[in-house]
Amino acid sequence: MRVTKRRGRRPAARTVAALLAGVLAATGLAACGGDDGESGSGPIELTVDIFGEFGYDQLYKQYEASHPNIKIKQRKVSSLDDYKPRIQQWMSTNSGAGDVVALEEGILPVYMQQPGKFVNLFDHGGRELQGNFLPWKWQMGLTPDGKQLIGLGSDIGPLGMCYRKDLFKKAGLPTERDEVSKLWPTWDAFLKTGQDFMGKVPDTKWLDGPTAIFRATVLQNAGAGPGYSFFDKNNNLVFDTNPAVKQAFDTSLKFSQNKMTSDMAIFTPPWQTALKRDTFAAVPCPSWMLGGIEEFSGDYGKGKWEVAAVPGGSGYWGGSWLAVPKQSKHQKEAAELAKFLTSPQGQVGAYKDKNTFPSSPQAAKDPAVGDSKSEYFSNAPVGKIFGDMAAQVKPVHLGPKNEDVRLAVENVLIAVGQGKVKPEEAWTKAVEEAKKAAR
Repeated sequence: MRVTKRRGRRPAARTVAALLAGVLAATGLAACGGDDGESGSGPIELTVDIFGEFGYDQLYKQYEASHPNIKIKQRKVSSLDDYKPRIQQWMSTNSGAGDVVALEEGILPVYMQQPGKFVNLFDHGGRELQGNFLPWKWQMGLTPDGKQLIGLGSDIGPLGMCYRKDLFKKAGLPTERDEVSKLWPTWDAFLKTGQDFMGKVPDTKWLDGPTAIFRATVLQNAGAGPGYSFFDKNNNLVFDTNPAVKQAFDTSLKFSQNKMTSDMAIFTPPWQTALKRDTFAAVPCPSWMLGGIEEFSGDYGKGKWEVAAVPGGSGYWGGSWLAVPKQSKHQKEAAELAKFLTSPQGQVGAYKDKNTFPSSPQAAKDPAVGDSKSEYFSNAPVGKIFGDMAAQVKPVHLGPKNEDVRLAVENVLIAVGQGKVKPEEAWTKAVEEAKKAAR
């Protein structure tokens, strides 16, 4: 999931154009014309469906400039939870989807079971692109039999911890990122730091809500453990028997039980509004969330936010692929656009624009990524912070009903903070809701 905005230093359009000129030549992307590649029928409009921001605005302009017979229309919603029912409807009715659609890691498994609804990108030169992606990212875009390439990787979500320097100073805590990182080598230490903080600044909650903690710790624990979370690798529900899940739930529950969160779900209107106030002091943040914080904090938050290491020392959250639905009337052109947007140079351009950390090793090594700093986040060396974390990512298997289960369980955690569910009954309630959601 992502809602992002440009970092403090915006590249000029001509800089992005120069950066990407090579990829157009290298991939042989020539101007397209006509319906499904047939010339003479006028401009082709390609619709791209995304949630939040992927950093593609400048890339669209560059592509259109080099492909005068292509016009790109982007449709976006602010959150994954809003996007999911829309794409479900489009795919189930075989109507309404864009020519290129974003598939987030949590919903990708659903469509791996419906490969016939998507174009095989192997038929459009996709096989030659394997070296452009991290091995696990490439593998997750393939059907289990390896015969169909459904999606090309866009970003990944290495984790950091975003925090308000000014509020930390008010509480008498260290404010510099290295010293702050030392405060919480573990989640228990993070909890203790939050209790100390709220003892000094009682009108500000430590966290926005329990959902970010739960999402981060589930993937962190599962990556370090069995390699799966709510569902095993045969897609059997193991929510109530997987220690990685129980540990993450218990960790998240402590924050709700101790009234340390604002009981908000990320990217909802209350969350967006809270960023312009002193509502909470910290939030686990994948690289793509930095843009969302900047988007909704605006001038109020500039220079107040920083990025430290996440407790536990590793982790990721989120990441997407681009796919072409078979219902597209312009499959060839759509595939070429998806290849362009996910190319190493395209991923560098997207990162410079919206902080979406690349799944391309070549892009991650580019100085524009690796040496980057965020002016908005107190000049934090975000390229190094997230690059170091990305190198430690251990992918986790997610079942087709993963997002349904996740949302149901997060609602239980929020209900605890709101006093609607007793802490001692929370796990039993979560198991019950998980089983319902998995049906």
